[in-house]
Amino acid sequence: MSATAGPIRRKRPATARLFGPRAAHPYLLIAPAVVLVAVFLLYPVISVFWESLQNHNLTRPLDDGFAGLDNFRKMLSDGLFWRSLRFTGQWVLVEVGLQFALGLALALVLNRTFVARGMARALAFSPWAVSGILTTTIWLLLYNPTTGVGHYLASMGIGQYGTSLLSDPGTSFWALVIAELWKGIPFYAILILADLQSVPTELYEAADVDGAGVFQKFRAVTWSHIRKAVVIATLLRAVWEFNNVDLLYTMTAGGPANSTTTLPLYVAQTAIHGQNFGYGSALTVAAFLLLTFASLVYLRISKTNFEEGK
Repeated sequence: MSATAGPIRRKRPATARLFGPRAAHPYLLIAPAVVLVAVFLLYPVISVFWESLQNHNLTRPLDDGFAGLDNFRKMLSDGLFWRSLRFTGQWVLVEVGLQFALGLALALVLNRTFVARGMARALAFSPWAVSGILTTTIWLLLYNPTTGVGHYLASMGIGQYGTSLLSDPGTSFWALVIAELWKGIPFYAILILADLQSVPTELYEAADVDGAGVFQKFRAVTWSHIRKAVVIATLLRAVWEFNNVDLLYTMTAGGPANSTTTLPLYVAQTAIHGQNFGYGSALTVAAFLLLTFASLVYLRISKTNFEEGK
């Protein structure tokens, strides 16, 4: 019997492979996600940029219309804008720096073997699971001038009775910093501890054989393994702290005397309470551009350090 030859398959032209029905199949699969991103992400961003070029103030409807760059010119001479921008930078640097340092220390402690380590880890990470509103409620009770920490400090001769830590410009900043640290430290501890668990113990044993000290082992072994995670965690935490509104608004509402007003909080006050959507959008665009530029610079510096082996 002679074998019957099957049909000969002809190779499809390159143009058919690139532009034919089969080539469009992957794009059809991701089309719903692209549409959703365009609707819920790109459209709001474009709308904010367009709104920033408008006079849109519900308290002065007769002045509505195209304003060009007037809102941005107004911003340059707005003292509260510059004040809120300075406080935002101070808030981000202090919070991210302290959260990283204390989170790293906590992760190094929790990475060691000791009795009830699982319980200690659960307690250390529990503040991260608490909602923002509940966090502010807890700390508002702690800072209550008649029943909180200030009352007990006054009974020990520190401060005066009835003094509110949140209403004093000299103490409000650090009172807010401590409240946010309580929730932010576990974020760093979780990420760093996860990386520490993957460091081979053989590397520490080899470092001990070479006579390396504690600091040398940390720099050569520990830091080299966790630094990439630290870069990403620091960037994410900086963005979150820059956009932090719930804790600041709930605890001080930007006071006293706008001393704790961040740029996002100023945006909320201008657009929501002041009903000035045009100027509020311009402030939002400024915050977006500043945050994007700072993130790109940070990533560029981090990449350079990685390439140089620092």
